[in-house]
Amino acid sequence: MRKTITEQIRQDATTFTPGEEAAIRRAGDLICGGGLVAFPTETVYGLGGDALNADSSRKIYAAKGRPSDNPLIVHICRFSDMERIVSRIPETAVQIADAFWPGPLTMILPKSKAVPDETTGGLDTVAVRLPSHPVARRLIEYSGGYVAAPSANRSGRPSPTSARYVLEDMDGRIDMVLDGGTVGIGLESTVVDLTCETPQILRPGYVTQEMLAALLGRVDTDVTILRDDSGQAPRAPGMKYRHYAPKADMVIVEGEAGRVADYINRHTAQDKARGEKTGVIGTRENLDRYRADVVKCLGGRKDEESIARNLYGALRQMDEEEVTKIYSEGFTSEGFGQAIMNRLLKAAGHRVVRV
Repeated sequence: MRKTITEQIRQDATTFTPGEEAAIRRAGDLICGGGLVAFPTETVYGLGGDALNADSSRKIYAAKGRPSDNPLIVHICRFSDMERIVSRIPETAVQIADAFWPGPLTMILPKSKAVPDETTGGLDTVAVRLPSHPVARRLIEYSGGYVAAPSANRSGRPSPTSARYVLEDMDGRIDMVLDGGTVGIGLESTVVDLTCETPQILRPGYVTQEMLAALLGRVDTDVTILRDDSGQAPRAPGMKYRHYAPKADMVIVEGEAGRVADYINRHTAQDKARGEKTGVIGTRENLDRYRADVVKCLGGRKDEESIARNLYGALRQMDEEEVTKIYSEGFTSEGFGQAIMNRLLKAAGHRVVRV
């Protein structure tokens, strides 16, 4: 099996050394030639291919083991680049771009004929994002301006927040990884559908419903975000299939902190008696209560940015320590907490206990 090339780029670099510049250019040449390159963004690591090349999109699906009806996000480096791939740019898109681009937000818009169906999962819409990470933006520029990039993990696994997790899933399956250290946000971008009469959030993220509503007025949220989905074709990444999941069975426990700890401790004791290796994902305030084999702290309960940044790493670490049963505290379904809870629900297959 071929080995994936890894090139180091300084974390949070805003200007690049000649060696870093050359590495990013080589990565862009690979994408232009139909290859696949993983790279850091401000959200998670993306797996990039030429968005306007149907073969490249097919390669992305194959590398990830991803269903081909799950649309890819097209990453651009300038707002004006949307004109080639979008058939109509509404005024709401201009408003959102002025407020939140470059940044962790994706817009769903009607696609032009330039975008192959392989990139959009057969839909007549295209998901577009302009990231803020300097490595991502330089790579997109060197790649011809249009990079399809889902998260750089095997389909269904927790998204990678560092290059080592990319290689854990993708070594030998892709051509190169640009290693820019640990990402900042740790959860995928907000996805908002602008083809509806009222803008609708299809995937929550760092840019919250409250932030969008302050800009646009009314903004709806897809009802499947915090419950099991309907089985319909997904309109955006992460809507239909089990995502972000560890290898272990996982349950979310919601309720008052003491009752949550009592429930988890009672069930981990039963699991251990059956030979399970147990794990708990919790917050700093409650960590001393738990009696599992492995306990992972996401940060303080009120520090949602820390919780988001540490979530996928904690799920990956549970796999590394061969945990077979995981219990997680629940989180608020408002603001940024909605994005955290959405990812946890997907990871747990919507298995929730309320105590």
